[in-house]
Amino acid sequence: MIIPIEFSGIKAMSFGFAAPGRRAIMRGPIVSGVVTNLISNTDWGDLDFLIVDMPPGTGDIHITLCQDINFTGGVVITTPQKLSFVDVVKGIEMFDELKIPILAVVENMSYFVCDGCDKKHQIFGNGYINLLKKQFGIEDSFGIPMDPLISRVSDGGTPYMLVAPDTSPASKEYSEIANCLIKKVDNFQSYLKNKPKLSYDPKEGHFVLQSADKIKKISPYHLRKKCICAACIDEFTGAKILNEKNIPENIYPTRLEDKGNYAVAVVWSDGHRSSIYPYKRLLSNDIESV
Repeated sequence: MIIPIEFSGIKAMSFGFAAPGRRAIMRGPIVSGVVTNLISNTDWGDLDFLIVDMPPGTGDIHITLCQDINFTGGVVITTPQKLSFVDVVKGIEMFDELKIPILAVVENMSYFVCDGCDKKHQIFGNGYINLLKKQFGIEDSFGIPMDPLISRVSDGGTPYMLVAPDTSPASKEYSEIANCLIKKVDNFQSYLKNKPKLSYDPKEGHFVLQSADKIKKISPYHLRKKCICAACIDEFTGAKILNEKNIPENIYPTRLEDKGNYAVAVVWSDGHRSSIYPYKRLLSNDIESV
C-alpha cells in the first residue's frame, strides 16, 4: 500500500512520489497500469474530494482513469491561445464520449494586473472561454491572472492558497472555483433528476423538449439553422458559414445523443453530424417554439 504525502490536511500522490529519481519513460499500456496502481493501491483514508490532475491530451492515461474512476465531473483547464482552444475541444469531446460532465472551465494566464494602474491586461488576447461556454453549454468559467508567486511557490511544492494574501486576485478566483465545484457536486444528483430531455416526434414532425416546469416544441428546420458548430459558425470570428438555402425544409434528426449532462447532439438527415445544443440554450428565447 502506498502512503500519500500530506500537508495542511491535503493528501497528494503522483508517480514522482512513488518512484523518486526514476525516469518516467514508459509505453502506453505500462503507463495505464501505473496509473491504476496509484489509484487503487494508495491509502487515501477518508477524503472529501479526490482531484485527479490529468496531463494534456486524450490518450491511454485519460481513458484508463475515466474508466476506472467514477468521476462526478471534469474541470477543463485552458489558456487564451487558439491552439489551447483546439486541444480543449478535443478534451471535452473525450469526456462526452465517456459520459463525464464538464463542471467548469478555467483559463490560466487569463490576464495581468498592472501594479501602477490596477488594470487587467489580456496579454495573450481575449481567449475563447465565452465560445466554449456558448458552444458546449458550460455554465461556469473562471480566469486565473498571471502572478509570479503562483510559479514560485508551486515550484517549491507549496500550494499557492497557503501563502497567498486573501485579497490577491488569484486567491479570490481560486476560492470562487472551489465554492462553485463544491456546490455543483452537492447538487449533482438533484440536477440529474431534473435534467431536460429532448426527443423527436416523427408523427408531428417536431422536437419535444421536456424540463421540470414546461414542455417546448421546436421545428427541426429552425433548430438546424441555429447550429453553431465549427462547420456552421467560424470558431474564431463568429461569422456565419452556414448557407440556410442548403437546408431542406423537411429536414429531420436521424439520431439524438446526450453530451455529458449539459447538452444534446443531433445527427441530421442532410448528413450534418456535429450539431451540439446546450439544454440552457434550447430553453432560452434564442430557440423559438413551434
